[in-house]
Amino acid sequence: MRHGKTPTTGRLLPGRARGLHLSDEGRAQAERAAARIAELATAPVAVYASPLERTKETAAPIARALGLRVATERGLIECDVGSWTGATLASLAKKPEWAAVQRWPAGFRFPGGESFSEMTTRANDAVLGLVAAHPGKTIVAVSHADPIKAILATAAGTPIDLVQRLVVGPCSVSAVVYGSAGPYVLCMNSTGSLQDLALS
Repeated sequence: MRHGKTPTTGRLLPGRARGLHLSDEGRAQAERAAARIAELATAPVAVYASPLERTKETAAPIARALGLRVATERGLIECDVGSWTGATLASLAKKPEWAAVQRWPAGFRFPGGESFSEMTTRANDAVLGLVAAHPGKTIVAVSHADPIKAILATAAGTPIDLVQRLVVGPCSVSAVVYGSAGPYVLCMNSTGSLQDLALS
């Protein structure tokens, strides 16, 4: 699940900047998501969040609704965008490197930061570790748009260079089943009811 809206959503590239909290709208989104997740036929047994405030604040009402506590998983953290941290998206879009971010992310490293390939490996390793810790159970992992896109692309067998074709909106839920035959993507970018989620 992606965290809810913040005051910078859609305007800035916050990266791993500290001190960024949910907006009022983001808090309302998190409360609605908590209600949807609490209606799942198979209740989650654990709630994890990246170390950043905006994911922990999104995870908190979910954990409360389930009678659980939020655990921190560092592997779910946002991509390290290095010197681009805090830049406006409008200014970044003018950079010649922006084309690589959109069309060849596998070959791009943020200046002074992480590459998309490193982020993909790190995020997937984190999820697989959580899956191994809770075999056969449902869990919630609250992260950020790019790591979630990378996790979904890997689960679907999609090359990382096509990851920008995926949309993961604020407080949307994406569901993946991990089994012995491999992962199955049940839904992506969902903001509606989750009651009918099933592997058919």
